[in-house]
Amino acid sequence: MADTIPIQRILLLRPSALGDVCRTVPVLASLRAHWPEAAIHWVVQTTFCPAVEAHPALSGVIPFPREAFRGGWRRPRKWMDMRRWLSSLGRGQWDLAIDCQGLARTGLMLRASKAQIRVGDRAAREGAWMACNRRVRVPVGTHEVDRMLLLAQAAGSEPVADTALYVPADGAAWWAECRKALPEGPFAVLAVTSRWPSKAWPVSHWSDLAARIVKGGLAKWVALPGSRGESAAVAAAADAIRSRGIEVVDFSGQTDVGQLMALIEAAAFTVSNDSAALHMALGLGARCLGLYGPTDPAIVGPWNHAELAIRAPLNEGECPAYRDRRIGDSIMRRLGVDPVMERVEALAERWVR
Repeated sequence: MADTIPIQRILLLRPSALGDVCRTVPVLASLRAHWPEAAIHWVVQTTFCPAVEAHPALSGVIPFPREAFRGGWRRPRKWMDMRRWLSSLGRGQWDLAIDCQGLARTGLMLRASKAQIRVGDRAAREGAWMACNRRVRVPVGTHEVDRMLLLAQAAGSEPVADTALYVPADGAAWWAECRKALPEGPFAVLAVTSRWPSKAWPVSHWSDLAARIVKGGLAKWVALPGSRGESAAVAAAADAIRSRGIEVVDFSGQTDVGQLMALIEAAAFTVSNDSAALHMALGLGARCLGLYGPTDPAIVGPWNHAELAIRAPLNEGECPAYRDRRIGDSIMRRLGVDPVMERVEALAERWVR
């Protein structure tokens, strides 16, 4: 079908989460390489638009105001706003739409797009697969980026291994001004928080790592990013690191996505839990190391860069579920500071700017 229908307008659906948005960029690059003249638009959660809006392969972003629609099933006015938004999506005259997320809301978007070709994962959750007229079977254990590239291949494109992200102009301008007031010398970004407690490395480990990074000469100081809701956790980590005599700048709740991108791009390197900061750092120079425990880096780690992930040891037959809050940081605690520091040192020459 893709061979017989002229593809002039393409809709890419991957509104969230931020880390997933960042690692969907190879799909955009693949589509652009195959259809160089097509208009390609990407539906992205409003607050995450800066992550991709400056990408040269993208024709435009379509903001998805998720917070404005939250709880719409209980509030008729919000539901009507959502219906109007979906109707506007359907006026795009799309030839091809690809659902890279595979949830109920993106299934609704895919159906509403009225695209002639609607591609999605055969195993998409919450009934999202029903909106597709081209369903792709993905082998179990496939890396998340490769899974999405299989969807693009089903539409007719060949995979392009391009993860590059681009800092938006306002983010770069913010950093140019902000940098004047910060400590001198190279710095490391330590992304110490995670939405899921099971993915979070203990604060004691972070403080030890920060001390070893600075005293080992790999950085002069450390920057701690985080959302407004993570400010308390970041502040606790900052206090623990300062107690080791290390200079810290707490950026939690003070940066939007574009500003976070500028911060990470300027850093000597980033060490992160399995979170958005890691996937952002991969696209901004691949000077990063991801710390993994209950999640498998072979599926959700830095794509095509196994050396940029290190995982806590698991017991034989252990298959932890990261959403199980009962496990706390018990698995991440098994990942010692020594192996993490050894990996950072081994990669340091590559990270020299």
